[in-house]
Amino acid sequence: MSKIEAQGVRRNTVKKWPRTARRTAYLGAAVAVAAATPATAQTFPTDDPVIRAIWDEGMTGRSQAEGLAQALLDSIGPRLMGSPAYARSADWLAANYERWGIAAERQEYGTWIGWDRGVTHIDLLEPRVRTLEGMILAWSPGTGGRPVEGEVVALPALGSAADLAAWLPSAQGKFVAVSFAEPTCREDRSWEDHATAESFERMTAARDAARQEWQSSYAAFMRSGGPAQMEEAGALGVLTGRWSQGWGVDKIFSSQTSEIPSVHLSCEDYSLVHRLASNGQGPRIRLEAEAEFLGDVPAFNVVARIPGTELPNEYVVLSAHLDSWDGASGATDNGTGTIMMHEAMRILKAAYPNPRRTILVGHWGGEEQGLIGSTAFAADNPEVVDGLQAAFNQDNGTWRIDYIRMQGFLGAGKHFARWFEQMPPEITGHVELDVPGVPERGGSDHMSFICKPAPGFRLQSNYPDYRQYTWHTNRDTFDKLVFDDLRNNATLAAMLAYAASEDPERVRVEPRVLPTDDRTGRPGAWPQCRPPRRSRGG
Repeated sequence: MSKIEAQGVRRNTVKKWPRTARRTAYLGAAVAVAAATPATAQTFPTDDPVIRAIWDEGMTGRSQAEGLAQALLDSIGPRLMGSPAYARSADWLAANYERWGIAAERQEYGTWIGWDRGVTHIDLLEPRVRTLEGMILAWSPGTGGRPVEGEVVALPALGSAADLAAWLPSAQGKFVAVSFAEPTCREDRSWEDHATAESFERMTAARDAARQEWQSSYAAFMRSGGPAQMEEAGALGVLTGRWSQGWGVDKIFSSQTSEIPSVHLSCEDYSLVHRLASNGQGPRIRLEAEAEFLGDVPAFNVVARIPGTELPNEYVVLSAHLDSWDGASGATDNGTGTIMMHEAMRILKAAYPNPRRTILVGHWGGEEQGLIGSTAFAADNPEVVDGLQAAFNQDNGTWRIDYIRMQGFLGAGKHFARWFEQMPPEITGHVELDVPGVPERGGSDHMSFICKPAPGFRLQSNYPDYRQYTWHTNRDTFDKLVFDDLRNNATLAAMLAYAASEDPERVRVEPRVLPTDDRTGRPGAWPQCRPPRRSRGG
């Protein structure tokens, strides 16, 4: 899931979707049946043999979701754009598709910088010995094949480029801690549950004031080209920390240095080292970090398809990004979406091998860098966009799909209602349909279709603990998956693809008139497509 998506409103956060602005389609009869039916039962509202076959493939012992997820997430692991692991994951997908009798190919659209992570080991040597929890950031230089030792200093308060220039000589031969040092790595919920109200208020007030002071100083540091300036001044490396406001979780992104290593430390260890430096207690660390730059490598998507028999030039697209950040295994962002759509294609090949319309799956690259792969696919495959019946994208972790927004496409709701009427309420009973909804302003790879405009829809799961605990963190690992939900989601995707393929009508794209922007007083504007990005610098 990209940084762009993180800026949008999220369902089930403090700010919920306003019920006054939507009409919820729950398919009431189906919900009533689901509430009275054991979770392990099956209630088929029709005698459609394909729906039954899809259920049997996806929700019983025939499911391959868990085995596929284990191989991808544990063995291949994170799939950083441009890394050998990303290429291995593509080969793995293609081999599975070949075994299942589904044609698959790499579609190249440009280049990206190749980079391979090796071992990172960090020790505090003074004033006491402790092995620290940390790793270099993505696309960071390493230490050149040998350990590097040095003192740690904290970035001082800065107000201008002159302040930075005056301080820089003191950074030579040292590691510089540049991030905000959290006063507590205990999540706020714990304070609220166990501390006195007065203690919590004092802590948050002090933290807010300290963070505001740091933000002002850090802004001056960045405006003055701080990372490059420190490299020129001979700093040994940059230490960072980006706490995710939960127990033991940190966001881990990319390096801002190109000559010296950028190192992420856990909230606890970063705060420790920063306190030692700020109190003049002479912290000294040793860093050994392996990393190899591989030059420009191909950037590509993996695309597989089951050809349509009656309407081969009309398309149903299953969509999920394959790439991830590499602080952990990329399990819920977006290993779950990848496995969901991969397994859905296996189910469809077994239960519906001769679809009416062509069913295509896109495993996109570069979503985390701004929807690069799906944007390039939409630009390079205009026949798919022009013939799109529906695209179904998933990109936010475990838990069942519980919300689908019609993205402001008038008429889309009637198609979803017709499709859902064919499905067991054990599947549909979890899902709210936002009809007609409004298009998102950021989001994931469905935006590469919506902006055309073409009927792209996001299959969305519950957000709160995903956003805090696994999204782009060091804890996004296999053990966080809930396989009952992953099987459910893969089965839902297969049933949606089948129903959309067989629908006697095209999903017509008629964008709604958007509400007036409260800030500008102008009519709302439809999202605009971004130009394809073909390289890291493009």
